[in-house]
Amino acid sequence: MTTEIPSTGNLTDDVVRNARERATSVQFSRRSATGAWEDVTMAGFLAEVSAVAKGLIAAGIEPGDRIALISKTRYEWTLLDYAIWFAGAVTVPIYETSSAEQVRWILSDSGARAVVAETGAHLARLNEVRGGLDDLNHVWSITDNAVGTLTRLGGDITDEQLEARRTTAQPADVATLIYTSGTTGQPKGCVLTHGNFMFELGVAVDELERLFHDDDGSTLLFLPLAHVFARIIQVGCVKSRTRMGHTADIKQLLPDLAEFQPTFILAVPRVFEKVFNTASQRAAADGRGKIFDAAADTAIAYSRGLERGKVPLAVRAKHAVFDKLVYGKLRSALGGSCQYAVSGGAPLGERLGHFYRGIGLVVLEGYGLTETTAALSANLPDATKIGTVGRPLPGTAVRVADDGELLFKGGQVMTGYWRNEQATAEVLEDGWFHTGDIGEVDDEGFIRITGRKKEIIVTAGGKNVAPAVLEDRLRAHLLVDQCVVVGDGQPFIGALITLDRESVPTWAESHGKSKNVRDLVDDPDLRAEIEAAVDEANKAVSRAESIRKFTILADEWTEEGGQLTPSLKLKRNVVLREFKDDVAALYYS
Repeated sequence: MTTEIPSTGNLTDDVVRNARERATSVQFSRRSATGAWEDVTMAGFLAEVSAVAKGLIAAGIEPGDRIALISKTRYEWTLLDYAIWFAGAVTVPIYETSSAEQVRWILSDSGARAVVAETGAHLARLNEVRGGLDDLNHVWSITDNAVGTLTRLGGDITDEQLEARRTTAQPADVATLIYTSGTTGQPKGCVLTHGNFMFELGVAVDELERLFHDDDGSTLLFLPLAHVFARIIQVGCVKSRTRMGHTADIKQLLPDLAEFQPTFILAVPRVFEKVFNTASQRAAADGRGKIFDAAADTAIAYSRGLERGKVPLAVRAKHAVFDKLVYGKLRSALGGSCQYAVSGGAPLGERLGHFYRGIGLVVLEGYGLTETTAALSANLPDATKIGTVGRPLPGTAVRVADDGELLFKGGQVMTGYWRNEQATAEVLEDGWFHTGDIGEVDDEGFIRITGRKKEIIVTAGGKNVAPAVLEDRLRAHLLVDQCVVVGDGQPFIGALITLDRESVPTWAESHGKSKNVRDLVDDPDLRAEIEAAVDEANKAVSRAESIRKFTILADEWTEEGGQLTPSLKLKRNVVLREFKDDVAALYYS
């Protein structure tokens, strides 16, 4: 099947078409000043976007100018994104958690002409690095009424002037520079065009029609919009006229889901792990731990039966009981209407995939990178194989190189890295994008990711070990927060493990222990729990690949500490550098 990139138009056309054809339909629900959800119609969104875009034009923004956007996920993020495109400019997202140095690098490298920041704290970070940024002419603040300021500023720009500017960009023109979250070195700007998004969503919206083509479909976005995964869902919702809301307060996520009642959500695997572990822990604290464990095992068995095409009668009977006792409550926690979840960013793991499908929430795991405008492949409602990242989307080709690396070709692949020909040449060859991921394609066309090429560990005995298999399994344990598997050039595989700050206190209380994580690092009972988790993870690999020794650390690895990216990926090189003594102690103590 051949899928063509559209030859005319750009991403703003969706907003204009929606307002013309479905003016009074709801496009967004946003938090009002009173905290209630209020609807924004398609005509209303067009009016707001147009007004802000006129302000950008009045401020002197020219076609192709880069405008940086640093903010949490909120309605104004989406409003400003489309306004930037209406003005013919290019959006440069910056994670709102980025350090001053990271902000300086992105503004400097992109040559940004303007910045819209969310809060005073972000402005303070900008002021630290403003010197030397000669291209930067404007700074606006969302909490200081950037939307109102730009709307007033554009009062003299006519509709005709705006339309001329809005229609300037064509599919080959740049829509956004998204900087990689930088697990190694300085972030690189991925050049994504309007055509990249149009190709991706021209396919994905049709393939995922149960998510996007349901008249009552809706999603509550809580991942950072600076990440391509959330961004593609934003554009997909506008394209398909699916109602969307925003929230950035993860601590309020469950109440927000209960109010919003989305029909689908998207999240990274760590969110699904946390939901499972929290439910398990609460059940144990209430004396219902055995019931929850039995319910979880039944959900997994039920899902595995579905995959085989036959669910045993005894499993069906237990499933019906647990649906009332346990599963219904878990679905209610997601708002009660959620049928699908989209997972990306890292492997979810088969056990969790089966668990969620078994309770009535189908997790559609997909695969893609910033460089590929998000999805290259995805599991679909009618074509799901748990443990894989689905088949390539229509119009996308995949092949496996001799060394096991996955290569892709398709209209969603970036044109290159911004002003970095050398880095571009390293990943793009004859139109094929080198992902850096190791994987395989089965006889039904489903893709399985087995590790990162640069992270492959070669032991002293010459054994190649993909750490992701072990790390993903270990992180699924409720007491484990993060882990890194080590052993390059060493006689055996080891691991550094950090403890989950949310789960450990509850476990400690139930075992009559100190709730202080530092006091528990050497506790024999806690160590026995972690050892059991390691033994369970080792079942997935051969003896030569299994973890022989591990160290539990009192430290926590966080985004703020620099060990995690904003999308919660581990910066392996940072951890190995900062904890080199702990790694050495595994082998020389």
